Amino acid sequence: MDATSGVRMATGNGENSYAVNSRLQEKAILETWPVLRKAVEEVYTSLSTRWSTIVVADLGCSSGPNTLRFVTEVIGAIRAYTQKSEEHARGVEVQFFLNDLPGNDFNLVFRSLEHFEGIAGRKEAPPHYVAGLPGSYYGKLFPRQSVHLFHSSYSLMWRSKGRVEKKKLDSFNLPYYAPSMKEVNTLIKKNGLFNVEQIKLFESNWDPQDDLDGDVVLDSASSGKNVAQCIRAVLEPLIVDHFGQDIIDELFMVFAATIAKHLEKAKAKYPIIMVSLKKAMPLNY
Repeated sequence: MDATSGVRMATGNGENSYAVNSRLQEKAILETWPVLRKAVEEVYTSLSTRWSTIVVADLGCSSGPNTLRFVTEVIGAIRAYTQKSEEHARGVEVQFFLNDLPGNDFNLVFRSLEHFEGIAGRKEAPPHYVAGLPGSYYGKLFPRQSVHLFHSSYSLMWRSKGRVEKKKLDSFNLPYYAPSMKEVNTLIKKNGLFNVEQIKLFESNWDPQDDLDGDVVLDSASSGKNVAQCIRAVLEPLIVDHFGQDIIDELFMVFAATIAKHLEKAKAKYPIIMVSLKKAMPLNY
């Protein structure tokens, strides 16, 4: 999801926070719900005893509404499958481990749990608990020899206007690589730890608030601002760490205007790759 090597999201729930500006990720998550439900059902039906524990890890949980929406969906999938398949009914406890970098706003996540528990309780949720685990899983998921695919939600165009020292600008390194589906498939197979169950490419509008099809942006200025706020929520902490706070407002005003000019010409979309993996069985299994 959103845990990136060296990147932490803007905390809190203010105008420029990730919690408020995470609709792009929300739309991507909705695209994956059918795959998630299928995976949950497969795990549930594979349980060998009448009472078992299901462990769910969100590697990159962040702190917006999507975090607990993920938890809600897993619980809902278990409940729905139990109701429609009484012959497969089993008692389960669900353990959720929410992982992200130490700078993630875990306080906001746990302040939201009270509201979530109220909703889950009314829906007869199975026994469950939620734990937050700060730390990075990068370097542990793939061997050191494998290629690392650095993720950033967007690439950022810089205009210093003399406000930033050249040395600092030249030393700012934001690794960005957008792999093709073929490259992702190849990397997973080379790693050998997982098999690809399903892989799919879909697209989302640059403006996370724009749900319309077609190639025309109705309000490029508004869309430019929406895109800039979404990017700011992801990258502001990283930029502030390197350049300081003074340039932030002006930087993203210029960026919003630049995006607006581009959207006047044509609507742009992000390619998003969804991959469902299953642990590969050893050859001597």
